[in-house]
Amino acid sequence: MSEHTERPPQDSGAALPRAGGSPHPLDQGTVVRRPRSIIVLHWLTVLCLCCAAALILTRDEVSGRALRQWLLEGHRHFGLFVLMLFVIRVVTRIRAGKLPQPGPMSRLLHLTAVLTHIAMYALLLALPLLGWALSNAQDKPVHFFGLTLPALVGADEDLADSLQGWHVDAAWALLALVLLHVGAALWHHFVRRDGVLRSMLPARSRP
Repeated sequence: MSEHTERPPQDSGAALPRAGGSPHPLDQGTVVRRPRSIIVLHWLTVLCLCCAAALILTRDEVSGRALRQWLLEGHRHFGLFVLMLFVIRVVTRIRAGKLPQPGPMSRLLHLTAVLTHIAMYALLLALPLLGWALSNAQDKPVHFFGLTLPALVGADEDLADSLQGWHVDAAWALLALVLLHVGAALWHHFVRRDGVLRSMLPARSRP
């Protein structure tokens, strides 16, 4: 018998393959990242939604006509930013074509994710348009960086009341879907331990 004994391989910092030769699901190299343009547009939309919500909620808590008007204008501008980003996101997504799955997913999970994204996209379009139409129905012009945008509807108090209710309902529906979206991303990361969440995070620079 040979006196030579084999030493265990030294850990070089790379992830060891699991049975079957597939890498560990949390291996950084296995993450299928989305195109940078899609990631940037996604997080810009999140930022604009947060700013629009913060401004309109702050407006309800302050007094002073000038301040309240300034907050309302800020809310409208960020809402129009969301609408503009929606158009850019749709064009970018169409040009990107079919993207690979960032992680293993059953047909049911994939269908649920697709339907959730479609619903969120629909609300990202409807919410600013409802707000725009609401201002017009209240006989208030909508401005965007000094430009007066064309009216979507005529002044109508009854229509304004309906549009305000639809606008609020759409905002709550979008919030519910966003929370579901966040919960699903965290579930993928901490329970399934795949690359779905990290596929939409900015890539960290490597030395």
